Amino acid sequence: MASFPPRVNEKEIVRSRTIGELLAPAAPFDKKCGRENWTVAFAPDGSYFAWSQGHRTVKLVPWSQCLKNFLLHGTKNITNSSSLRLSRQNSDGAQKNKPREHIIDCGDIVWSLAFGSSVPEKQSRCVNIEWHRFRFGQDQLLLATGLNNGRIKIWDVYTGKLLLNLVDHTEVVRDLTFAPDGSLILVSASRDKTLRVWDLKDDGNMMKVLRAHQNWVYSCAFSPDSSMLCSVGASKAVFLWNMDKYTMIRKLEGHHHDVVACDFSPDGALLATASYDTRVYIWDPHTGDILMELGHLFPPPTPIFAGGANDRWVRSVSFSHDGLHIASLADDKMVRFWRIDEDYPVQVASLSNGLCCAFSTDGSVLAAGTQDGSVYFWATPRQIPSLQHLCRMSIRRVMPTQEVQELPIPYKVLEFLSYRI
Repeated sequence: MASFPPRVNEKEIVRSRTIGELLAPAAPFDKKCGRENWTVAFAPDGSYFAWSQGHRTVKLVPWSQCLKNFLLHGTKNITNSSSLRLSRQNSDGAQKNKPREHIIDCGDIVWSLAFGSSVPEKQSRCVNIEWHRFRFGQDQLLLATGLNNGRIKIWDVYTGKLLLNLVDHTEVVRDLTFAPDGSLILVSASRDKTLRVWDLKDDGNMMKVLRAHQNWVYSCAFSPDSSMLCSVGASKAVFLWNMDKYTMIRKLEGHHHDVVACDFSPDGALLATASYDTRVYIWDPHTGDILMELGHLFPPPTPIFAGGANDRWVRSVSFSHDGLHIASLADDKMVRFWRIDEDYPVQVASLSNGLCCAFSTDGSVLAAGTQDGSVYFWATPRQIPSLQHLCRMSIRRVMPTQEVQELPIPYKVLEFLSYRI
């Protein structure tokens, strides 16, 4: 494991170019809590962008149209509260081929969002059920919203119709993630210290409760092949789960404070976790080793200081779809873009009161949500990946660390194909 001091002056670091802003509309209760934008999300096919505007509303915008508006009208765009507001009765199938801007009233404060898309050949795991209330087609696009009251609501993105109301958590649903394989398996993380696994192809049946956290669960993320789940939470907790057997693989040790965000690399070979201890760790999830430490405070704080109010809490982390870049967002009013082979940020941007971030589906834009319900967008670093990175990603998509290490190939080639930072 390596901890690196900054090697370049901040003035030499490239500033990211602002693409646009979606500013939340003003309201009489502006100064009250409940307006925070805890989650931003892009649809898997890149068709929609969604975020919580606070006070129980979720905004859905066609992403291509959003980009066009930024080009035509400049970066600022105040969201229009008079946009089409969808009710449960709206189900006009003619809208499926034409994405429209929607506002959805979720009935309670929204803490988490996740898009899910269906693959018909992925059958429900509940093989004995012959009748289902919902038959999800190939063009199905769902939005899951996790609420303050512990409920999860599932919406049809194209029509705005409420499909399912999942009730089992007893506290805030802090995060949601769909399995990337199109099975419509949904995992929810809650302040009730549990993760729950839901099968939406079985009408939202709750399949399993995962228990290991001793305190709040902040975030969860699937590996790209859907075989592994990472969950993070208070009290330094980082757990890895086998999602075929629903058993815990291992607990990852290293952070000194609450761990609040996690994300896998596109090839599943790396795992990034963000913590209030001022650090982002890059792990090998197959071995539990820390490969890299991305520090947000220099010199690195002692464990005692890192475990307290250090003014550099890292709030969010996200892997780009090129597998080469990572974005992090911290309380020092900075968004940082890192390369997995560099020990300092390659680009930075200023952002006050940031809470969450996510890369667009093609990786060209980073979106970040703030405490006032607004969203800001930046162009991401664009660099040609090395031959090593391309080879490494190709083989790691189909082979875990242990299998790569057992290949009958020369040691130098093995080094070339391994993440060793």
